[in-house]
Amino acid sequence: MIKVAYCNIDELDLSKTYGLLPETRKNKVDNFKFEKDKKLSAGAYFLLDKLLKEECIENPIFEIGEFGKAYISNYENIYFNLSHSGKLVACAISDREVGLDIELIDYSIELDIAKNFFFNSEYKNIIKSKNPQDEFFRYWVLKESYMKYTGLGFNLDLDKFEIILDKEIRLKNDNDDLKFSLFDLNDYKLAVCAKSNVKDVIKYSVDDLFQI
Repeated sequence: MIKVAYCNIDELDLSKTYGLLPETRKNKVDNFKFEKDKKLSAGAYFLLDKLLKEECIENPIFEIGEFGKAYISNYENIYFNLSHSGKLVACAISDREVGLDIELIDYSIELDIAKNFFFNSEYKNIIKSKNPQDEFFRYWVLKESYMKYTGLGFNLDLDKFEIILDKEIRLKNDNDDLKFSLFDLNDYKLAVCAKSNVKDVIKYSVDDLFQI
């Protein structure tokens, strides 16, 4: 089982929904200075809560792993991953480990980031692409989805592994038979790294998040 969804939280009214958050998430939301970031943090939780309840998972206990990846300690074989960028929050839940990343495409991005931190072959593919900025973010979300899948996050250097963009996206020298799924969401890229392919992603409205 794997399910992936996203939501535009621009219309999320924190004055009406803040009280629905658990204390731990309230504390996280409160740590942000800007309303935009508060909405993203709250919206990510509401989206996760929506997907978990659809799988009849109630009162999950969240813990933090060694390198910062959150997990649910009171349910077996339930994994999740969250990401947000711009106005979108995204969530993946699965019965096996999963990594997810979403990014708003920034067409002013300095491609030297790829030159300095990506595999050289990845950088070359970006530069010779018809749309280098778009290609950069394809690589970026795929690479970060793998980093989050491992649980290491940015403790795993971007140039320590290579993504092969072919008919089937794959990790070079992959011994785990991982599957990568890549989606274009208008001005956003979304990628999932898991043990199985994701066929589609679910789009929720803010109102959908609070309907059971």
